[in-house]
Amino acid sequence: MSAPALPAPVAERWDWQLAGACRGMDVEAFFLAAGERRRSKERRIEAAKQTCRECPVIVQCREWALRTREPYGVWGGLSEEDRAEILGVDDLRYPAPRRTPATSEAGTSG
Repeated sequence: MSAPALPAPVAERWDWQLAGACRGMDVEAFFLAAGERRRSKERRIEAAKQTCRECPVIVQCREWALRTREPYGVWGGLSEEDRAEILGVDDLRYPAPRRTPATSEAGTSG
């Protein structure tokens, strides 16, 4: 009887990251900095998205971030808010399904 096959090396699932346009860049270009204000955050996110638009692995990066529900930073050209919207949640850190007005009102008495 032969032993079961070993799982594929984990690195194969991450190889796409080696080709990322962001590779070697400062992580603060993609993630919230302590004390960052709204206007600065908006500029940082737009600059990060521009880097992503030129990236050869944008699709793999985006798919990974959505599949894993990555709660922080810009991944695959999507901000935290963009991913939350696509996934139908208010906040990726607390991923309860987004409440619609009909859902919100259903529980109220009146």
